[in-house]
Amino acid sequence: MEDAFARSVSEVLEFFAVDPSKGLTDSQVAEHARLYGRNVLPQEQSTPFWRLVLKQFDDLLVKILIASAAVSFLLALMNGETGLSAFVEPSVILMILAANAAVGVITETNAEKALEELRAYQADVATVLRNGCFSILPATDLVPGDIVEVCVGCKIPADMRMIKMLSDHLRVDQAILTGESCSVEKELDSTIATNAVYQDKTNILFSGTVVVAGRAKAVVVGVGSNTAMGSIRDSMLRTEDEVTPLKKKLDEFGTFLAKVIAGICLLVWIVNIGHFRDPAHGGLLRGAIHYFKIAVALAVAAIPEGLPAVVTTCLALGTKRMARLNAIVRSLPSVETLGCTTVICSDKTGTLTTNMMSVSKICVLQSVNHGPIAAQYSVSGTTYAPEGFIFDSNGIQLEIPAQYHCLLHIAMCSALCNESVIQYNPEKRNYEKIGESTEVALRVLAEKIGLPGFDSMPSALNMLSKHERASYCNRYWENQFKKISVLEFSRDRKMMSALCSRKQMDIMLTKGAPESILPRCTTILCNDDGSTVPLTAAIRAELESRFHSFAGKETLRCLALAWKKMPTGQQALSFHDEKELTFIGLVGMLDPPREEVRNAIASCMTAGIRVIVVTGDNKTTAESVCQKIGAFNHLEDFAGHSYTASEFEQLPALQKTMALQRMSLFTRVEPSHKRILVEALQHQNEVVAMTGDGVNDAPALKKADIGIAMGSGTAVAKSASDMVLADDNFATIIAAVAEGRAIYNNTKQFIRYMISSNIGEVVCIFFAAVLGIPDTLMPVQLLWVNLVTDGLPATAIGFNKQDSDVMKAKPRKVNEAVVSGWLFFRYLVIGAYVGLATIAGFIWWFVYSDSGPKIPYSELMNFDSCSTRETAYPCSIFGDRHPSTVSMTVLVVVEMFNALNNLSENQSLLVIPPWSNLWLVASIVLTILLHMLILYVQPLAVLFSVTPLSWSEWTVVLYLSFPVIIIDEILKFFSRNSGLRFTFRFRRGDLLPKKELRDK
Repeated sequence: MEDAFARSVSEVLEFFAVDPSKGLTDSQVAEHARLYGRNVLPQEQSTPFWRLVLKQFDDLLVKILIASAAVSFLLALMNGETGLSAFVEPSVILMILAANAAVGVITETNAEKALEELRAYQADVATVLRNGCFSILPATDLVPGDIVEVCVGCKIPADMRMIKMLSDHLRVDQAILTGESCSVEKELDSTIATNAVYQDKTNILFSGTVVVAGRAKAVVVGVGSNTAMGSIRDSMLRTEDEVTPLKKKLDEFGTFLAKVIAGICLLVWIVNIGHFRDPAHGGLLRGAIHYFKIAVALAVAAIPEGLPAVVTTCLALGTKRMARLNAIVRSLPSVETLGCTTVICSDKTGTLTTNMMSVSKICVLQSVNHGPIAAQYSVSGTTYAPEGFIFDSNGIQLEIPAQYHCLLHIAMCSALCNESVIQYNPEKRNYEKIGESTEVALRVLAEKIGLPGFDSMPSALNMLSKHERASYCNRYWENQFKKISVLEFSRDRKMMSALCSRKQMDIMLTKGAPESILPRCTTILCNDDGSTVPLTAAIRAELESRFHSFAGKETLRCLALAWKKMPTGQQALSFHDEKELTFIGLVGMLDPPREEVRNAIASCMTAGIRVIVVTGDNKTTAESVCQKIGAFNHLEDFAGHSYTASEFEQLPALQKTMALQRMSLFTRVEPSHKRILVEALQHQNEVVAMTGDGVNDAPALKKADIGIAMGSGTAVAKSASDMVLADDNFATIIAAVAEGRAIYNNTKQFIRYMISSNIGEVVCIFFAAVLGIPDTLMPVQLLWVNLVTDGLPATAIGFNKQDSDVMKAKPRKVNEAVVSGWLFFRYLVIGAYVGLATIAGFIWWFVYSDSGPKIPYSELMNFDSCSTRETAYPCSIFGDRHPSTVSMTVLVVVEMFNALNNLSENQSLLVIPPWSNLWLVASIVLTILLHMLILYVQPLAVLFSVTPLSWSEWTVVLYLSFPVIIIDEILKFFSRNSGLRFTFRFRRGDLLPKKELRDK
């Protein structure tokens, strides 16, 4: 029944044909079960494991690599190769792909856990009226029309419409659903609000929420998927994971690279068609296969196989650094997404505030000697911990607050007229509440005021264990007074009273809404001497003025406290006793903002990141909190910046677009609104981070570019998120954003490094084929260079230090190319030099080396016809391993020097020296040692077709390699001095093709 909240009790009962005194009959239960289904969240079919695995290989570069592996294996078999050599290259490629696939499968498996954990919020049992009898049944057996009784502590088993109050009032904690910081009072009357949200449906009990006060009867109106919790599940199922900006750029790069590779491979094959018939190949077909193998080697050279592994490693290093900042990353790619976040949609309750109601202001009557003088005190401490101090209006701390008569009576009333419990949890190392948050706030206030008669009270209390300290002062008052009778809070009275007895003296302590308590008071307690004086019109006006200041300007939740002497021996209270009271004082409480949030909001503004506060609370309270945290500091007024969900929904499309661009506060929201907000912002090409802690936040967390859950939040929220804040602190997000930006900068540097290295390899193979000289590098050697000698320095570049001004720059655009036109030209120049130096090393050994044959260059170009003509040298020299070893070593060493170039995009090595990143220096040393290992250890040398080099050969390697630093220093000089730099444009504009990143 969709509109049960708008129907009267009789209409709802009539709709389900149920008698509220007897409940459903067995036949009705069977019929309703058939019509409406079972009260369970249906199990969603999980993706089969084999499909998850296959999905990881659905990438163009991966497919090209698999094809290269297969072709190289077939060609090896066709050439008669057997044993280890035939399997090395394809095996290494497949191992890399398998490792990347494993990471992908694990990530996707975690995402499906969120739906499973939603089931934990379903109640296990329910007290149900059927066939005229109450019985306890499994909650899964409930059907619409069932009459259910609920009481304090009950978890609501289904969505239900209230039909009868069995106590003075019923209050429900529905924070997991709406994010409201206070429990909600429920009523029987129908709701007349149009476009009613969950907060407006005060006659509906929502599945998964918890009763905190009172008893009531209700009729089930929604089960399973047709509940509020079910709609959250459906919303999560409809949400598809967003691809991160870096992943998009890498995917585009892969597509672009695949086209380039295909073109170059085809070109190499076509250029050499004339050589297919060369006698050295032994026929046309074998010649075609030989040059096809070169094309495959070119594909292997062009694809940076180590790139996925290096990106993963760099992100993993970032997550380790973030963990130290209390940001636990669940999804590796989200680390980089943080760097280009443009909007943070932050939950108010628990993220910007502590979600722990605290008394912050106290107002009492100081004296009446010179006219009514009210005294105002402020209270520090923003959690349930009994830690904080009382300050007078001048900001001076009270050494012993309990010496002041009104404060002492406030502590006594707070402790005795109270049904809540506060306790210390040693496992979580924090203080926890049981009961109403407003009552817990009063318990904490009693602890902060302390006890009378002890000069050393504050220091003595600090010597107690945390378990004893949690409610030591409250227990003192409970031991001093015996509670005889309690008049529970009711909606019409808006107050609660407790009758207490001590040493033949009976007193009634009362707390409640100031507008209910003040009219019932005839006298008032004075703070300076403890006397009781008549409550005159002037005093009443002064108190009402303070109350309106607390409740209006400061948006505090106010309670008034009073007391009254009662006749000795009275055993019960009646409503008639709640008159002629003595007013004690007024307390104002709030869900306090976190102290560090103000600076974090300021950092966001400096970094060009907009913060939108999203909350289920009412507009006035939320605007007050936003003012306190500085979210509205840059605004003259809130008009056009603060909207309730219903106000926003009623705006025309164009005004909605304008509102989204200016919005700073979004109030009275329910789960669907949060998801709609994220989608709308994403359609405006914003990169959205969403914070949340409740079950209600899960769909929006999953939809956002990066979902951030609170460490103290629900398991559902954590499972749907990309990152968890261990300390629930908004300021931690800002530190994580700075880290994300630094990681992106480093990622960009090592991508550029790997691109220039791969360009060098392509140039080497391409020119070798065009010049008609023997193969300079074998595919297995290229794999070694790409994976080991490129991979280690590229990973170490991830340790480059964070720039000092990283949070002063505006967020980068999501369609910003990783490598722009000028930069691509720079790396083309570097890559061309790397390739030519590699070929030069190869030619040098044949033509000039003392240990080589010193043949003319023309002979080298005609090597393939050696067997058909007379030569002064044996043809076997073209199979010598020395020249390819020199080439491979030049390639390795020149790339080590190039790694040093990537310490900074534009700064000279004279400004940022190599030792600024010792990890990079260490990786270069390790790479050279590994390379020497395969040169000088015989089994490895055979495997990689290399041979040991002499000192003279190493000297030539260094001569050919070092100039790469000089070339890049010149190019960096042009980059720094834009006046000298000539404009270089590609037809495309940059290496990575730009296109819209979101499907509109």
